[in-house]
Amino acid sequence: MYLLMSIYSVVVDPLTKTPVVILKEVEGKRMLPVWIGVLEATSIAGELEGVKYPRPMTHDLLTNILELIGVKVSRVEVYDLKDNTYYAFIHVIHNEKEISIDARPSDAMSLALRVDAPIFVAEEVIKQSKQIYLEAEAEDKSEEGKKWQGILESYDPDDFGNT
Repeated sequence: MYLLMSIYSVVVDPLTKTPVVILKEVEGKRMLPVWIGVLEATSIAGELEGVKYPRPMTHDLLTNILELIGVKVSRVEVYDLKDNTYYAFIHVIHNEKEISIDARPSDAMSLALRVDAPIFVAEEVIKQSKQIYLEAEAEDKSEEGKKWQGILESYDPDDFGNT
């Protein structure tokens, strides 16, 4: 089962100093943090904030190319989580045929923002993600770990899925 989610915010993980995009369930309160690269975070945050760059960014270029050749992005799906790596598909329609393209979730989300395509996440991904955070919390008792634990504890238990 897939859940419709939207990009809630882009933040920085206080432990790793790595950008994190927070997805939030559209018709619920569960949230999913996805660690991403700096360039992808810039692209997503810029689009969320309506920043207009003087030259097209890579995701803008891709959007322009898809439009030019008549390809429509129908949806994005984050479908798996293996070894702390998320996997996604960009589903496109070309000549009335649907095609699934393997993509990094950050690129898929950045593109989805630009073309107003829905973002779906597999229920199992949310469950696996929650388990990873619970295990990491048990192992990390440093000062930074305690700060991150405080952030996680501020969320409602349902924010990261059901167990």
